[in-house]
Amino acid sequence: MITKRFSGRASVQQLSSWLQLPRSTFYYKPHSGQRGKKPSTHTFYNGSLVANEEVVEKIKVLISGPYNAYGYQSIHDDLRELGYLINHKKTYRLMDDYKLLLGKVIRTSGKRTWVQYRKIQATKPMEYLCLDIKYVWVHGEGRWYYLLSIMDVFSRKILHWIFQKSVRQIDVINMFRWLHAVYNLKGVIIRNDNGSQFLANQVRSFLVQLEAKQEFTHIATPEENAYIEAFHSILQRELIERFEFSSFYEAKQHIKNYMQWYNFERKHRRLGRITPQQKWKEGLSCSTDKQRDKVDVEEMSRPNDSLKNQTQNHSLATSLDIPGADTYFCLTAEPENRQVLHILNKDSVQLIGG
Repeated sequence: MITKRFSGRASVQQLSSWLQLPRSTFYYKPHSGQRGKKPSTHTFYNGSLVANEEVVEKIKVLISGPYNAYGYQSIHDDLRELGYLINHKKTYRLMDDYKLLLGKVIRTSGKRTWVQYRKIQATKPMEYLCLDIKYVWVHGEGRWYYLLSIMDVFSRKILHWIFQKSVRQIDVINMFRWLHAVYNLKGVIIRNDNGSQFLANQVRSFLVQLEAKQEFTHIATPEENAYIEAFHSILQRELIERFEFSSFYEAKQHIKNYMQWYNFERKHRRLGRITPQQKWKEGLSCSTDKQRDKVDVEEMSRPNDSLKNQTQNHSLATSLDIPGADTYFCLTAEPENRQVLHILNKDSVQLIGG
């Protein structure tokens, strides 16, 4: 009150000295909200600004692994070594906001089915599938991207793949939804590691609904998933180490072309110097012959129903109703010729290469 009364007669400095109060008290204006300036939304990385979300994705890569127990201080040191201009307080804040600090436990309900045999003995296509995630460095953007590949063990054919900034449980569900629509996953055994995307309750429940059998490799035992690990090693040697990708789109196009070349042109020594696609066709033809022989035996025992049996075995008209996608599919007998009559709605599925 005194400062306001004599503000026109004396300076603020004089009034403050008379009242023995700091000048900051005169200029202070109370306000609601959190004290201090707003937290930054970007971080300096090798001379340029990147969004904090990209820093969080890098932190997730650094703390990945079943035995990794890094705290925020160790992560801060690693980020500094990689070129991020960030202090330990900001590292702690980002890890706390995204639940990445020590003590955060991922819990799932229900028992996991563990791998019983390390080596898979697949006798036909679509009997055993295996999948895994690989990190791909894009030089032009200075960040990692995720590549999820799923392989048919019998033929070593890559049936589908996802390449994007992150792989969430909904992406895994949509991938299985697409595979079920094209190949039918009922009774198929699916082998994966203990990644959070595969452990998610929604993913496991969805596979149970499809009547697929999911099995998990033991912790820190990549040799139990050797087929897809071997493929990613081949991909690393033949593609990733030979090219520097200037952008995400260039990397995705290279991966798309490589997957096509791997499936249809690259001869596999373990398969007898034939391509995965040729092995796939051989397996399908053998399965068709066995099915045809079974049908012939049934026709001999029931000649009056021969036309009905033939129609059922050579033209399967199946309506598939999948939760989350108001879509119906018509599938034919051979998986290669199965056509999706109505594409999954865009709200539930992200169209990806593969």
